[in-house]
Amino acid sequence: MRFSNDFYDYELIDAEGGERLERWKDIILIRPDPQVIWNGERKDKRWYDAHAIYHRSNSGGGYWEPLKKVPDVWSVDYRNLTFRLKPMGFKHTGLFPEQSINWSFAADKIKKSCRKISVLNLFAYTGGATIACLQAGASVTHVDASKGMVQWAKENAQASGLGDASVRWLVDDCLKFVKREIRRGNKYDAIIMDPPSYGRGPGGEVWKLEQQLDELLTETGKLLSDNPLFFILNSYTGGLSPTILNYMVKNLIAKNLGGTVYTDEIGLNVTARDIVMPCGNTTIWTNDEN
Repeated sequence: MRFSNDFYDYELIDAEGGERLERWKDIILIRPDPQVIWNGERKDKRWYDAHAIYHRSNSGGGYWEPLKKVPDVWSVDYRNLTFRLKPMGFKHTGLFPEQSINWSFAADKIKKSCRKISVLNLFAYTGGATIACLQAGASVTHVDASKGMVQWAKENAQASGLGDASVRWLVDDCLKFVKREIRRGNKYDAIIMDPPSYGRGPGGEVWKLEQQLDELLTETGKLLSDNPLFFILNSYTGGLSPTILNYMVKNLIAKNLGGTVYTDEIGLNVTARDIVMPCGNTTIWTNDEN
């Protein structure tokens, strides 16, 4: 399993009884986690000193119960990057800290390439990977179906001092955008995608990963340049085995390009316990010549 050890503003403190206890800089939050199926001792006193707890609703969604004053917006830093956070519906804060291991991988590959790299980031959310690639010197096309998430990503870029970086911010259905880019003849040296299990595009388009991933990978692979650097596919979909994703990337990307494909879980270290919490998996193709 791959996980980051240098995200000092984030900490997964403990996990027990269906919940996780987290520190986001100075703010302590309790959120539900369906993977935490064990019960036992709560190993940190901050369980009883949290700023807010998220409660699921029986009808779907849920709500945050403030236990102390929680800022409307606050920031955390990772390396040279700054991200704005806020409690959202469906228990999120606008950042997936487990992805920092992938941000670092992408940034390090870009820096070591010693050439100008163009990156396409699909299903790009609030821009963690986008900002890491920009900070490493790449140009980025950032695509997400949510106007609000794209605006949030712009704010994160500004907070990280990258407001003038070379980036295109696009609100679009990712698969439709990819097909248009193919017709335009555009190419990218690196592609990152983090498709949801289920979602809707800006025009109400229904997205189901199991039904559309093959087409997405097939079409997106056509956008890789003649000397591509990497391709990253992240998945939180429990029904898709990492082995299947590895096979698909080998068959649809590496088959024509060679290189190396590997898949592994990504996770978060639980500081109060001797475990790493799995948080999805990532399949990475890299060009062996770069």
